[in-house]
Order: sequence, then C-alpha cells, then structure tokens
Amino acid sequence: MRIGQNPVKIARPPVPQPQEVTVVVVSFIPYLSGYFERSLEVLQISLESLWANTRTPFDLLVFDNASCPEVRAYLLKEHEAGRIQYLVLSEKNVGIPGARNFAFAAAPGKYIAYADYDIYFYPGWLEAHLEVLRTFPKVGMVTGTPIRPPVEISSSTLAWAEANPEVKISRGVLQSWDDYRAHVLSLGFSEEKAQRTYPQGEDILLEYRGLEAFAGAAHFQFVAPKAVLEEVLPFPMSIAMGDARILDQRINEKGYLRLCLRRRYVEHMGNVPSPEILARARRQVPPPPSPTRSRLRQAIYTLADFPLVRRPLMFLYNRIFQLYYKRVSE
Repeated sequence: MRIGQNPVKIARPPVPQPQEVTVVVVSFIPYLSGYFERSLEVLQISLESLWANTRTPFDLLVFDNASCPEVRAYLLKEHEAGRIQYLVLSEKNVGIPGARNFAFAAAPGKYIAYADYDIYFYPGWLEAHLEVLRTFPKVGMVTGTPIRPPVEISSSTLAWAEANPEVKISRGVLQSWDDYRAHVLSLGFSEEKAQRTYPQGEDILLEYRGLEAFAGAAHFQFVAPKAVLEEVLPFPMSIAMGDARILDQRINEKGYLRLCLRRRYVEHMGNVPSPEILARARRQVPPPPSPTRSRLRQAIYTLADFPLVRRPLMFLYNRIFQLYYKRVSE
C-alpha cells in the first residue's frame, strides 16, 4: 500500500555527479594486538595524509573486510563527517580479491586510485599519476613509488618501449637510495640487506615526450583507468590474500603498460609507521630503548635467527595466527 506520492518524484532534485577519480582503500584489521597492534594508527595516518595532500577532487570508497569494532567506529565517524563518501562494512572477510571485485565495479570514477590501508600519500601524488596516465599511451596502471618488480610481468611495457623510436630507455641503478631504502625497509629488510641489494638490482627508466617513468607497477598501490580494471575482473576468491600477482599478470597480458613514478609520491608503511612517517604525520615518536634493552633485544634477535630456534617459533606463530584468524572470520 502507498499513501500519497513520493516528494522526490515531484521535486526531481538533481543527482550529485561523481568525481573523475575514486580512491579505493581496502582495510582488514581483525584485532589490535600482535601484528595488528598499531594498524589502526597506520590506517588513520594513511587517510589523514590522503585528505591533507590531495588537491585534485576525488571520492573516497573504503571497503572494510570485517575489521574489529574500534576500526569500524573510526570509519563510521569519518563517514558521518563527510570525509568518506562510500563506506562498505563487510560482515565477513571476503579477502582482497573479493573487496576489489566489489569496489572496482562499484567505483563511479573514470580513474580508480587503489591503495592498501598502509599507504602514506605525499603532496602532488595524484596529479603525478594522472600526468603519466595522460601522456603515455595505453597505460594500464601506475604506481607512485619506484619499485623493481619481475620484468616478466612488464613484458608488454618493454616491448612497446623497444619498438617505439620516441622512447629513450635507460638501465642501471637509477632510483634514489632514499626511495629504495624507504620501500624495502617497509617490507622487512634490514639496513644491511637494503644496502647490499640496492646496487645489485636494475631499474628500467623510460622517457616519452619529455616525461620519465620506470617500467613496472605494484598491486599494493596504483592508479588505473576503470575501463582497464573492468577488463581483468573478476579475481578468483579462493584465499584471503589472493594471488598477489594476478592483477599484474592480467594487465600485462592485455598489452597495457605498467609504470611507476620517477620518485616517491607514496610510501608503503607496513604494520608499524617509521619515525620519519610519524614526524610527517605530527604524531609522537616512541622514545628509543635504553642501551640495556637494546643489547638484550639484539641478543634475542640473534638467537631467533638460528634455524633450530627460528623454525619452531615460526611454526608456533603461524599456528596461533591461523587458529585465531579462523575464529574471527567465522
């Protein structure tokens, strides 16, 4: 039964039009202890840097994969404040593939700027991505920091560059040490390993019509035309993290370019923000440990690196995480 007439039919108000860019962030923070102890802080720093350092208008879509109540309360607060335009609170963890399937299809923008929840955005990041997308032809995805992905998943990019006389190709150690160090430390490298591997890798720099970009891109953060992402959907939803390379492989197989910016415009934070990130975010930097605690911690790390100690500890850690993850996902 209906009484009266819907006033919207009479007033016919205009529908707000979406921005050209939809930023998509996927969050998964099931609890605030162990590995995830500081993950809510990481998410807050990420979104605050996005809002503070993005000049180009955008809509923000956050897909939350069944995070803990504290994380959802924060996201709801920001949504009610008008800083998150689209907020999806999934009852279950559908994994990164499921979140991307939903968000990439739902995002209304012409361009989708995807980021995991642990990405820090520097001023000018979006404009630099869009410049590459609008200058290079047939670009599939652009990542905002120099990286060194396997060349096999950039074969279409290299084939285009080698066949195009307008492209200047340079090879060598071409990304800055600071950019390389910031990225690999966030992946768990030690300072010693970072210094050892930096000169061992090769960067492939492409210059096209006066603009430089490195060959390769990363699935943890990128900007892509929505039309390209629609061509490679859906992603199989077999495991929570999914096949990390399937997005890269499909875009490469379609013949699209995969590029990353010449310098760092975004930074992967990992699960613990670095002192440099905390300083930029104007948050309190934890005090350094006392010399006695530092020596004790180093002794524990050294002992834990022995295979006979490391293997059973890692097995126990993995079993505890699997048991708890299964419980919070049910």
